[in-house]
Amino acid sequence: MNQRIARLLATMAASVVTLLALGAAPLARADDLPTFKLEMNNGKLNPARIEVPAGKRIKIEVHNTGTNAVEFESLQLRKEKVLALGAQSFVVIAPLQPGEYKFFDDFHQQAQGVIVAK
Repeated sequence: MNQRIARLLATMAASVVTLLALGAAPLARADDLPTFKLEMNNGKLNPARIEVPAGKRIKIEVHNTGTNAVEFESLQLRKEKVLALGAQSFVVIAPLQPGEYKFFDDFHQQAQGVIVAK
């Protein structure tokens, strides 16, 4: 019985050491990511084309400078963010394969943009 307890304790100690080592690995926080700015203004996107590095997490800061609410939305990326007038926020996007990913303002459907991962 004592050997079983000793083995169990050794396994638990190894698990704790592994978890601590993994926890000590640096994780990319949202404020450490490559950041791209997007201005949404009453159906206009600036810029409408955002070039980003492929294979890296990114952050897009979204600013609503218009007089109405806006909604950043990308069906391909499965992201959406509603912003009241004057609001700003951000979306974090997982590493992308090279290619083009469409986004739009769901409240102003004519506002279409693309994220290009290179």
